[in-house]
Amino acid sequence: MKASTRNQAAGTANIVKGEAKQIAGKVLGKKLLQAKGKAQELVGKVQKEVGKSQQRDGY
Repeated sequence: MKASTRNQAAGTANIVKGEAKQIAGKVLGKKLLQAKGKAQELVGKVQKEVGKSQQRDGY
């Protein structure tokens, strides 16, 4: 699997996991879990953009 595809897939997974953590944190009233979820979602978005950039550059 190409690095660009791998980064895009991992980015999507991180976005989904982050969103799930945010929802769980909200339901359970745990602000730290919500914050961790938001951070993981942001990491996923960056990772996905890196994959798109790699795809454009031919990696």
